[in-house]
Amino acid sequence: MDFASHFTRQLDTLKADGNYRTFANLERRCGDFPRANRHGDTVDEVTVWCSNDYLGMGQRPDVVASMVATVQSCGTGAGGTRNIGGNTVQHRALECELADLHGKDAALLFTSGYVSNWAALSTLGSKIPNAVILSDEMNHASMIEGIRHSRADKVLWKHNDWRDLDRKLHATGDRPKIVAFESVYSMDGDISPIREIVEVCEAHGALSYIDEVHAVGMYGPRGGGVSEREGLAHRIDVIEGTLGKAFGCMGGYITGTTGLVDFIRSFSSGFIFTTALPPAVAAAATTSIRHLKASGDERARQRANVAEVRRRLTQAGIPHMANDSHIIPVMIGDPVKCRMISDILMADWGIYVQPINYPTVPKGTERLRITPGPQHAPADIDRLISALTALWSRCAISHAVA
Repeated sequence: MDFASHFTRQLDTLKADGNYRTFANLERRCGDFPRANRHGDTVDEVTVWCSNDYLGMGQRPDVVASMVATVQSCGTGAGGTRNIGGNTVQHRALECELADLHGKDAALLFTSGYVSNWAALSTLGSKIPNAVILSDEMNHASMIEGIRHSRADKVLWKHNDWRDLDRKLHATGDRPKIVAFESVYSMDGDISPIREIVEVCEAHGALSYIDEVHAVGMYGPRGGGVSEREGLAHRIDVIEGTLGKAFGCMGGYITGTTGLVDFIRSFSSGFIFTTALPPAVAAAATTSIRHLKASGDERARQRANVAEVRRRLTQAGIPHMANDSHIIPVMIGDPVKCRMISDILMADWGIYVQPINYPTVPKGTERLRITPGPQHAPADIDRLISALTALWSRCAISHAVA
């Protein structure tokens, strides 16, 4: 086989379809979020409007200071897996903080939210005899891969449709059942009917598994996610989250009973055989979580900016998907035009919003995914709306997005 030609053909197809991914060459500026430097022929300032560091915690001075101090005292790396390199005090402190955040007995750290979903679901599905996993049809790729790797039987249920879940749980009979779903779905920004799903799980004796990666830090009085806001965390068996979004660091985790967490720790290859998070990252995440448990200011300012951006988009006649979350999808519907609009925003306006194309979203639903943060100033919002309005007024683009 001519491998080089195969690679070239596949990449050319991606480019022709408008789905080839290009990365912005950015340099975040500590203490100046949401500003960043864009490196090209020149270095230009841009305002970031699509970061998953939703609250800017990755640049908060005490979070940065925790990481720096821990590097200076412990060095940069973990020294290997936790079994070989040691179970550092920073890892244990973070796991205790996470268990407390969700009102659970225990927590377990992973190197990313992707890995925590993949590892936990693959272990549950493979190590519980005759298990069947019922997965919301819009679940994240990490959950899909974990279920696939488990080789357990999988049943898809209609997105956010707890009645369909009820029917399909009933059809599985007496088999052990695991129900996997998310709280906030990251591309449409819709929030699942958690109470109804949990009640259906309880009625069928199913283990409930919720992905709260886009909700932790963002919702609830202490940032425990939508399950905390709704008073349902104690009724959910596994709460999975990330440290890489609202907490501004890196890593993923699960929380649950002591027995369940120990089960995953003892059997999950995705935990056993991978290098642990650096202690400095764990220390910074602990500081971030502790702050957001006590402070609602960042969440309040972020919600106010989301509401203002939505109001201004509606006023300008720019189509955006309605939802109850912090995520604002501005619908384009064409991959080439979506890439073009993103490029013009960057080049002409100094605004960075990454295009979201297939396979992240279905073909025909391409979009700009805007995530206002608490640090965006009124002038930033004015500039964003002015830029989008100017683009929509151009004949070629307005026809493309009509």
